[in-house]
Amino acid sequence: MTVPLIRLLPPETPKPRHARIPFGRATRWVSSLENGQHPPAVSVFLTQRAFVRCCAHAGSDLENEVGGWLVGKWRADRRTGEQFIIVEATLPAPHTRHGSAYLTFTQDTQVALYDEMKERYPGKELVGWYHTHPRMGVFLSSYDTWLHGNFFPEHYQVALVIEPYSAAGGFFIRQPDGRLDPRQYYGFYELWQRNRRSVVHWRNLTPVTQPE
Repeated sequence: MTVPLIRLLPPETPKPRHARIPFGRATRWVSSLENGQHPPAVSVFLTQRAFVRCCAHAGSDLENEVGGWLVGKWRADRRTGEQFIIVEATLPAPHTRHGSAYLTFTQDTQVALYDEMKERYPGKELVGWYHTHPRMGVFLSSYDTWLHGNFFPEHYQVALVIEPYSAAGGFFIRQPDGRLDPRQYYGFYELWQRNRRSVVHWRNLTPVTQPE
């Protein structure tokens, strides 16, 4: 009797679609922790509309942590291969358990956000998440790091932390080898909409003039 052979193929590695990286339509904001020695796996472009909405949600409750999902695109520059994400929308999380120093995404939270993303932003990708640290600073706690690793495991998915009292914020981005430093946050590229008037007000970031 011949026993059929079953060959298990490794899971297919997701690949970004190709596009032109929009340096010419953006202002770069950097944090004092960026030294060029540890370049992140992806560059982050944040639309002005998404920035405003994210900050509005962050300021809606100054006593407790709030958060949600970041939705947009994951791409690779067609000329250089450099990977980047564009955060185009934010989805405030419902049904959370939260307090002054914690935020928990429940099962109902995940289901509601997934359904909302599919309905309002078909074809878009989950590129990360955000939450606030009222009066605590910009960092990832041990629980934040666990949540990021388990619910946002892709190398291009980022974590944004906002400190609404001091008007500060930053992105936590994995290194190309997958490592994530919970104290090392990065700035982002502010993607213009109709004009070049900035909407960024975070005091811990500095604008950098981009070469033409």
